[in-house]
Amino acid sequence: MDLLATLPYYAAYLSKALMKLPIDLTVGSITYYLDPGCFTSRDIRVDPGLLDVVGKVRLPRLPRRILKLTEGILNLCALTVRFFISPPDIVHVQYLPMLKTPVPMDLWFMEFCQWRGSKIVLTVHDLVPHDTGDKYKATFEEIYRGVDAIICHSDAVLERLANEFSVPREKVSVIAHGPFFYDLPATVNDKTLWSFELEPCNVNVLWQGIIFPYKGIDVLLSAWQQVEAKCSDTCLVIAGTGAPELLQEIRAQVEMLGLMRVKLHFHFVTSEELVALYRAADVVVYPFRAITTSGSLATGLALGKAIVASDLPVFRELLTDRENALLVAPRDPDALASALIELIQDSALRDRLEANVRAMNFGDASWIAIAQMTLETYESVLSHTS
Repeated sequence: MDLLATLPYYAAYLSKALMKLPIDLTVGSITYYLDPGCFTSRDIRVDPGLLDVVGKVRLPRLPRRILKLTEGILNLCALTVRFFISPPDIVHVQYLPMLKTPVPMDLWFMEFCQWRGSKIVLTVHDLVPHDTGDKYKATFEEIYRGVDAIICHSDAVLERLANEFSVPREKVSVIAHGPFFYDLPATVNDKTLWSFELEPCNVNVLWQGIIFPYKGIDVLLSAWQQVEAKCSDTCLVIAGTGAPELLQEIRAQVEMLGLMRVKLHFHFVTSEELVALYRAADVVVYPFRAITTSGSLATGLALGKAIVASDLPVFRELLTDRENALLVAPRDPDALASALIELIQDSALRDRLEANVRAMNFGDASWIAIAQMTLETYESVLSHTS
């Protein structure tokens, strides 16, 4: 269940792997409007309940959001009727996007499914919505207590669930986050990269993703001022999209710091462009302040890149300093600058980190293992009576 396609790639890759196991699976989602082939290219047919129209047409942002929410409500109503008659054994919830609205119908639908006898498995992608403080903590504490099982992606998140939300440890399965886009062609299309203005002689550093304050672009730009002073043949590419006010803050910081070798590409990056960008990058950087899990890190690992990342518990479960990444203190632009300068200037170190990342074999086998562990979670939940 990801009815508004909030986490389409995670749902698609997990579903594709689960379909290889003995399980009768329905993928409750709509077409992802930014990548209509996200599901179909992986031989997945989505079933949102009633309608799947909005994701298949290009619309301005405000009408799209209104129509998408309306479509989502109609789909929830249709699924309520369907599940009243024939409830599924398991409803695996990936995200509750309506939770922050005055009418959290997806939460009510989840509770209805439990009332009809379905077991609820919830994957925790964010412990609480990022950049909201404790505003929703009590709500999520109640949700975590109410579901039948929880999947999280790291031991660090398990500890927080137990200590901060009083979730019994036996209720939680720790299943790693799988990689994205490793299954796309490895060739770099020069035409695809042309619009990103990459210079082949440069050492290219990449930040890519959906832009939020917690992802630390402001820290990265502060560090980049030192990088520009010491490294002449290098360029920072920031590619992604986010709230208009955040994008303007980044532009203003670049101008205020007088940065000359930063390329800002504030638009949706297609999967083909994303793979081409990662392939062309010499270094990828994750200067996060905090994190529950990171699909972008999984992509960097899957595509075998040299990585600089914040030294956070979740990252440390996949990254070891100076073995397969350089880890630096979060919120510390000086430490980040030092690590970037070292990696930019030392090609042998980049090669060694890349080789160690590739040795992790973070690809299709990862999702098969994830699917098997997910199925075991389903079976465990079904073996317990209410």
